[in-house]
Amino acid sequence: MDKYLINPNQKISTINKDIYGHFSEHLGRCIYEGLFVDPDSPIPNVNGMRIDVVEALKEMGIPVLRWPGGCFADEYHWMDGIGDKSKRKKMINTHWGGVVEDNSFGTHEYFELCRQLGCDTYINGNVGSGSVREMNEWVEYMTFDGTSPMAQLRKENGHAEPWKIKYFGVGNENWGCGGNMLPDYYANVYRRYQTYVRNYGSSRILKVACGPNDDDYNWTDTLMKHARHMSALSLHYYTVPNVYKWRGKALEFDSVEYETTISKAYRMEELVTRHGEIMNRYDPQKRVSLVVDEWGTWYDVEEGTNPGFLYQQNTMRDAIVAGLTLNIFNKHSDRVRMANIAQTVNVLQSVALTDGADMLLTPTYYVFKMYKDHQNNTLLGSYLTSKEYEADHRLYPQLLESASMDENGVITATVVNTSETESAAFKTQIADYAVKSVKAEILTGASHAYNSFETKDSVKTRSFDAFTVSGDGFETEIPACSVVKFTVSHE
Repeated sequence: MDKYLINPNQKISTINKDIYGHFSEHLGRCIYEGLFVDPDSPIPNVNGMRIDVVEALKEMGIPVLRWPGGCFADEYHWMDGIGDKSKRKKMINTHWGGVVEDNSFGTHEYFELCRQLGCDTYINGNVGSGSVREMNEWVEYMTFDGTSPMAQLRKENGHAEPWKIKYFGVGNENWGCGGNMLPDYYANVYRRYQTYVRNYGSSRILKVACGPNDDDYNWTDTLMKHARHMSALSLHYYTVPNVYKWRGKALEFDSVEYETTISKAYRMEELVTRHGEIMNRYDPQKRVSLVVDEWGTWYDVEEGTNPGFLYQQNTMRDAIVAGLTLNIFNKHSDRVRMANIAQTVNVLQSVALTDGADMLLTPTYYVFKMYKDHQNNTLLGSYLTSKEYEADHRLYPQLLESASMDENGVITATVVNTSETESAAFKTQIADYAVKSVKAEILTGASHAYNSFETKDSVKTRSFDAFTVSGDGFETEIPACSVVKFTVSHE
């Protein structure tokens, strides 16, 4: 039997709620049809925001939403998306599907969506094809509370009060679709552009520099060495099976593809560790956060859909990826302080899918909802012994966990059994902690299990009581392919 040790005396760091963030890009049906519809649409909405999706995201505990991209941000000119909608410029979305973007969802609509969601804002600015002046004026338009041309324009467009920006990304993927820059060049570009992302009044914007793709450790080293005045450095990493074909299918996969997917997802541990080590050399006080603002699974699109829309289904395999990834972020919350899964609705590893007025919640949604109790908790020292598997030339553990404590001393422990076929038994001991009660819930099923518009509840959380409580912990056996949350209260 494996051993799970939790030490409430070892309080490591705060798990920033923004680790559980999400990403919305003008890509496929994420914004249009997914989050936003015409206000006159028969689909129930408030100011164009779908009521069903908004309520589901609020219940899930969405803390922050990144917008407008992604690669779309690198060709987005914000003035095209303000004012009279009938007069807004139309453009071709060259990155995603070659469809017409009518800019009916712009700055005002984004802040209205975040208001309804009750979440913080993360705006991504255009460095790839935009100017310093354009970025400077956008920040002024959104946040200045005074007399200026941009503040006056905002008022004329119907919003007298300024908004709050929590995070502002100075560029996106500038090593690729954001300009194909070299790290030394971008470091200087960042220094220039961020100068004009000004704080007005009491506003304090956290500036995010474009960080590395995957394992480009030289990019991180260069940015940490030469860039200045940044609150965070981003990291992008997608889990792509890439076994027999380029990406593989979301619903059709064998055991080799399953194991490879889990192995590649677990690679996130290596990436945040090694990028974090480089950051530690320049920033031992950990003032600069590592933000993983694009992550998740990426498969071939569903048959019959636009290849540029990146629409894919979502199974228990994806739930396992979400659970283990969030546990990794929790354990590195001393440096990782925000992450944004790609993407919120109808794109890649989304938490909801829509079809006209219909909506379903994916297995990934239930993982985020289950894990929301970690938000702003204190990470505890914890360790779980586990057997290891090998796939894609690397080892990964069968069990991966994290544990945190709230202000009342209640412990939340989330455990993922990554095995497709084997259950796992373990005994939990909590140091210097008199256990009063344990509650648990589980998400489990065959690795191929998913929710469809015909059967929406095939995969959902349910209560779990297959454990016995002792004075200092509990003993349990969790099924294969499962994510389990234990809530432990003390005397």
